[in-house]
Amino acid sequence: MNFAHNENQISLYSETNELLAEVTFPYTDSRKNTVNIEHTFVDASLRGQGIAGKLMSELTEDLEKRDLKAVPTCSYAVSWFEKHPEHAHLLR
Repeated sequence: MNFAHNENQISLYSETNELLAEVTFPYTDSRKNTVNIEHTFVDASLRGQGIAGKLMSELTEDLEKRDLKAVPTCSYAVSWFEKHPEHAHLLR
């Protein structure tokens, strides 16, 4: 599975360039050291396959590499971090 990484989005597109899944995380401050995990989306055709969890794993790796902190406001992201306390150091 090849996720596309952009500055404030990690996404998955179909072969016909349709958005299938994404997590968005805009900066919360002008210093660009904190992001708001505000939206997680998985197309109905992929639900139940762990795609949202894979997006979050990709995101945590990205946060680590870029030395960013996160504030999750998306309900899925909030729940995911509660279930994965090993990533709590990434939260602001």
